[in-house]
Amino acid sequence: MITFKAEIEKFGELGEKTGWSYIFIPQALANQIKADCRKSFRVKGRLDQLEITGVATVPMGEGDFIIALKASLRKQLRKEAGAVVEVVLEEDKDFKIEIPEDLELCLSDEPELLENFMKLPMSHRNWYINWLNSAKTEPTRTKRLVKIVSAMDRGLTFGEMMREDKKPRD
Repeated sequence: MITFKAEIEKFGELGEKTGWSYIFIPQALANQIKADCRKSFRVKGRLDQLEITGVATVPMGEGDFIIALKASLRKQLRKEAGAVVEVVLEEDKDFKIEIPEDLELCLSDEPELLENFMKLPMSHRNWYINWLNSAKTEPTRTKRLVKIVSAMDRGLTFGEMMREDKKPRD
């Protein structure tokens, strides 16, 4: 377990990360959490007094990482960009993604659908599951289930599925 202080930073223009708030984890500290790792991994611990589990690190090259701080997390911390947080982290080796029962049932209709889903990186499976679970109404959840099944049938990643509805700008 490592402890350090980090300033909450915010990306300006940086592709898909534009506007993200985050804390930076330099390579030396990342190596203390998970030695010589260059890809995303999950951490648990505390940001100030707020307990966190299963939070993904995002690789930024050269062994450095960031942890994105979504609005709900910043609200709980009562902090925004420029504020300093005390960070206590260790690798979350117990993190597991549970497939919702309705999604598993839909994907189980055709063996290759579930197989395609399970071949995705854990982070992509988690994006699909979080997107499905964020539906506020049953009709929306049903539409999302259909969309996920269709995406698995065509072997799409989460990003490809989400972009296919975007209309090109003139």
